[in-house]
Amino acid sequence: MIGTTLTEIRDHIESLASDDGEYYLVCARYGDRPVPASDLRFDTRATARAAAQATTQYRQALRRYDPQLPYYDIVVCQAVDVQTRCARIEAHRDSQSTYPAALAEPVVNRSSAVARDLVEFCHRVAAAVFETLSDHGYDAVESAIMDAYFAHAEELADPDGLCIRLLESMAVELADRLDPSDQVAFLSAAAERLEHGPGDATDSPTRSSEAQSVNESLSALQDIGLFRRSAQTIDTETMGGQITELVVEFSGYVLRPHDGRLPVLPIALTVHRCAEAWVPTRMNASDDGQHIAFRAVEDTETLDRPDQVFAPEVC
Repeated sequence: MIGTTLTEIRDHIESLASDDGEYYLVCARYGDRPVPASDLRFDTRATARAAAQATTQYRQALRRYDPQLPYYDIVVCQAVDVQTRCARIEAHRDSQSTYPAALAEPVVNRSSAVARDLVEFCHRVAAAVFETLSDHGYDAVESAIMDAYFAHAEELADPDGLCIRLLESMAVELADRLDPSDQVAFLSAAAERLEHGPGDATDSPTRSSEAQSVNESLSALQDIGLFRRSAQTIDTETMGGQITELVVEFSGYVLRPHDGRLPVLPIALTVHRCAEAWVPTRMNASDDGQHIAFRAVEDTETLDRPDQVFAPEVC
């Protein structure tokens, strides 16, 4: 029995994975790596097929919360060698495929590979948040997010834009409905679930491996088009002692401000999952863009406004 919840299905898929397996899953049409198996490999083709079936089940379950999640025709691909991994997509599926109707299902038409990467990243963030909400019993928050999402759906026909609005709603509801300490705990739990991006599809480290650096993570977000420019510096302040801050500067951010607050959920999750486990604490805006200040998670008890983790006010 695989299970019915997102967490149970993900655990089953991860139990099939192997650190040095040469088989992995891709979408036959886009070449995208599907959530929640985007950074996993498998020892045998048969094991990978079982993972593909479970991945399809996971995405069907996730679609209850995220109706615009793309429909993928998931196939097994074999890495030929280190230099040519992901060079081939399985050309013929087994006649006993468990998802023969996938090609007939609706798909999201996107104009470029960068747009596909951005939308798929948004769905990975949504999956991590919904899993964490479910595991921690935040039913009221989940319902509020879905109510806001369906309100957006009545106004917005573009599925890619709707995906962005989902992240905005998530950030605001998490900021409004979780206590400060709960926000920090939720950030850590959701960041642990967030998978690596499509740029790491062939050699991405798994959750048990060493985390990416902040620079690598910010570059990946810039490459998929989440913002146009980013830079990070380390700033030391004196506030009852020396406190080190990470300041991230960016412009052209895809997510929109809401009532003077900027939804930083995808940035917060991505930066927090790095080795330093940074937590956003304040936001400043200028003519050139925005600046988010982060502090290390062990310093959060000394912060003035730890309740601004997901949608800080823009000063």
